[in-house]
Amino acid sequence: MAGIGPLSQDWEPVVIRKKAPNAAAKKDEKAVNAARRAGADIETVKKYNAGTNKAASSSTSLNTKKLDDDTENLAHDRVPNDLKKNIMQARMDKKLTQAQLAQLINEKPQIIQEYESGKAIPNQQIITKLERALGVKLRGGKK
Repeated sequence: MAGIGPLSQDWEPVVIRKKAPNAAAKKDEKAVNAARRAGADIETVKKYNAGTNKAASSSTSLNTKKLDDDTENLAHDRVPNDLKKNIMQARMDKKLTQAQLAQLINEKPQIIQEYESGKAIPNQQIITKLERALGVKLRGGKK
C-alpha cells in the first residue's frame, strides 16, 4: 500500500432515522397538538354518518319492496325419479351395495345414498362415473 497516495474516505455518512408516523399515530391527540404548536397545517374532515349505524338500516328500506315483490322460487335441482331408479336398478343388477359402488367410483357411500333417494344435486361428473362403473347409460336409454 506504499505507493497509492494519501488515504481518504470515499463513503458518505449514514444517517439512521425513525420511521415516519403511521396513520394511527397521526390521528393521536398528542401528535395533533404537537403539530398545532409547531404551526403545521392540519386538515380536518367531517365524515357523513360517522359513528352511527344508520347506513346499514336505511339501505334496506330501498330494497324492501323489491324483495317483497320477488316471488321467484330459488331451489336447487334434485335428482329426477327416472335417474335414481336407473341407478338403483343397475346397481342391483350388478349385485353391488351402495358402499361397494361408492368405492368403485371413488366417492363416499353417502353420495350414492343421496342419488338413490333423490336428495342429491345432480353432478355430471358423478353421473358419468356411475355410468362407467355400472356399464349403463343413465341419462337416456340403456347401452
